[in-house]
This record gives sequence, structure tokens and C-alpha cells, in this order.
Amino acid sequence: MAQKERVVQGESRAGSLLRWVHGAAVACYMAVLTAQPAFAASAGDGGDTIWSRFSTIINDVYGELVGISTIVGVTAAAVALLVRMISRNERAVSEATSWLKRIVVTWVVLNTLGFVVAYLQPLIQGGQYTP
Repeated sequence: MAQKERVVQGESRAGSLLRWVHGAAVACYMAVLTAQPAFAASAGDGGDTIWSRFSTIINDVYGELVGISTIVGVTAAAVALLVRMISRNERAVSEATSWLKRIVVTWVVLNTLGFVVAYLQPLIQGGQYTP
């Protein structure tokens, strides 16, 4: 019985340590979030701010993502169309059709995200929403 109590106490210590580590991580995260506006405000001499640099990086990454997704989407759609046309198995044809639908929907969503961001960015320029 005493050994079981030790195991339970050991688990509570591990749980306590886990809660402490989680709390420390949250505190560090909040400190970083608090410091970000100060770093962004220090670039008042016309240099890059955190948000302009972030926007540039995201635009570059998104451009590469759309280019790669288009190539991969066209290749996967071609394979799905070939399976759909060549296969005599009804199950394979239905799966190829469902994959073709998924590919088209995913490609449309990825390309629409760029349009939405390009449209919404001027509306919220400077952190102020102006409809």
C-alpha cells in the first residue's frame, strides 16, 4: 500500500513539474508578445518594421507555395484522369473522381487565399480598419 502511495505522489510531482514548465513557457511567450510592439516602433527612421518584413517573407513563401502546388496539382490531376479513363474497376474510377475533386478544390482555395489577402490588405493598412 505504501508503494502505491509513492507512485501516486510521483505522478503528482510529474504533473506539478509539467504545470510549472507550461506556466514558464506561457510567461516567456507573453514576454515576447509584449516586446514586439516596442521593436516595431523602434524602426521609425523609415527602415523595415517587423510587420513589413513579415509581409515580405509571407508573400515570398506564398508565391513559392502557389507555384509548387500548381505543378503538383496538375501532375496529380493528370494521374487521376488517367486512372479514371483507363481503369475498368468501378471502385478505382470513383476514387480517382473523388481525388480529382479534392485536387481542384484545394487548388482553388490556395489561389483564392492570395486574392483575399491582396483585397483585404489595403482595407486594414496601418492597423486601422477603414471600410
